[in-house]
Amino acid sequence: MRETKKEKIIIKTEENGRILDLAKEQIAENEYPVVGAKFNNEYKNLDYLVEESGKIELIDINSKEGMKIYRGTLTYIMGKAFWHIYPKAHVMVNYQLSNAMYCTIENMDVTEEMLEKVKVKMQEIIAQDLKIEKRTMTREEATKFYKETNTPKGRLQFDLKDNNEINMYYCDNYYNYIYEVIATHTGCTKIFDLKKYKRGFLLRYPSSKNVNELPEYKDTKKLAWALEEYETIYKILNVGTVYRLNTAVKENRIKDLILLSEALHEKKIAQIADKITNKKGVKIILIAGPSSSGKTTFAQRLGIQLRLNGLRPVTISVDNYFVERDQTPRNEKGEYDFESIKAIDTDLFNKHLLALLNGEEIEMPEFDFHEGRKKYNGNKVKMAKDDILVIEGIHCLNDKLTEKIPTEQKYKIYISALTVLNLDAFNRISTTDTRLVRRIVRDNQFRGYSAKETLSTWDNVNLGEEKNIFPFQEDADSIFNTSLIYELGVLKNKAMPLLKEITNDEVEYAEARRLMELLRYFEPIPEEIVPSNSLVKEFLGGGDFKG
Repeated sequence: MRETKKEKIIIKTEENGRILDLAKEQIAENEYPVVGAKFNNEYKNLDYLVEESGKIELIDINSKEGMKIYRGTLTYIMGKAFWHIYPKAHVMVNYQLSNAMYCTIENMDVTEEMLEKVKVKMQEIIAQDLKIEKRTMTREEATKFYKETNTPKGRLQFDLKDNNEINMYYCDNYYNYIYEVIATHTGCTKIFDLKKYKRGFLLRYPSSKNVNELPEYKDTKKLAWALEEYETIYKILNVGTVYRLNTAVKENRIKDLILLSEALHEKKIAQIADKITNKKGVKIILIAGPSSSGKTTFAQRLGIQLRLNGLRPVTISVDNYFVERDQTPRNEKGEYDFESIKAIDTDLFNKHLLALLNGEEIEMPEFDFHEGRKKYNGNKVKMAKDDILVIEGIHCLNDKLTEKIPTEQKYKIYISALTVLNLDAFNRISTTDTRLVRRIVRDNQFRGYSAKETLSTWDNVNLGEEKNIFPFQEDADSIFNTSLIYELGVLKNKAMPLLKEITNDEVEYAEARRLMELLRYFEPIPEEIVPSNSLVKEFLGGGDFKG
């Protein structure tokens, strides 16, 4: 178990050669398997040939980046095992659930017997520690390859007209495409499991916090239902992959697809408003979700639907209820921890909520962040009979925030951009990456931050979410998926120039390049055809709703 942040293994070299050879001694001595590296702040396979002086930073599985490589490698090995035993199986890697990837087989029923056979084959491939090679083809060679193999794997690269090189990973006669870096050998992914789940199965793997064992699987039924519902809808619309989305753009069908996506959002928001209205006794709506989920627009669109149902939303900001600065808790580094529940004056917050629910008038504080204290400027609030409180914040699903309010008076909503779009069958698009692209664009548009500044704080943002939001998501009464199937094609137009500003002498370059590699697969979609009430306008600007 990692208890402290370990030192990164950094090697400065002026020699030429493969990273595997240049760092042979350090790799052999490292406590955990080394699965990749950064060379001059760019993610590389260990087979990468260094031909200039620079800095090598080794990546082992006991890290966030290393576990991402572990997952990619394990996915590749799973594909190879299916190819050996069930060569006609159309395996689809759908989305992440806890420490597992939910997969389905589109043309076969998943059985326990099937999974056991595939698991045994995977163990055999891992035990053999087979070599995984990155093979690069010219467009001419790739044309011949796809004609002979008749495979869809990696074809998305071929559709990029400016792409003169087509990359595939090869291992023992098996080819597949993983768009991110994977390991050079199969032997590093010893810990895994396959578990039947719903109509498919889970590919389970360890956490970077404890790489030596599989964590107990905690079923996230509500989250899984929300993901499956959206995936089913988009499959009906025939846009489960980026290829299908790009085809819609090229065939001038994208405006219709945008309207359908937006109509789905409006329908789901209306359904949540109806549930709130029909649930007797609800007086407080609590909304929480990770960064860049679109909470502001969602809350305002929900408010419109509630008004149609005869309810008048009254907004309260938790940010006005911070404790005084000298009472603010500190983290392990001695810095103020504003994301802790203890940073909120929950006693005053609950006192005011109870008063409002009892028909009393309160004077709402306004927190002065510069002075670090609450101020009272005469902002009086009183609830009418048909009023309903709407509260948004990172702790809203945590009952400690509203511990004195009866459960029957609360309605909790978890929102996030739960991406269901895949690059192809074996390459999913991370929900976290979608939110990160949103944040890069928004931070630049409205806060004047560079992409470098946003990327530099992203890990800390994620840590706060893992601690304060994700553990409570299953406590929500409703889950709303804020993702839009077309959004990365629109956000690309503003995100790419910002990411290109980051140079390879900056540590954020690796993540910038990784995101650019993802975004380059999307056909650009004009911002002008996005409806003004769209949730994506919260990040682009120019929408109907203001923060």
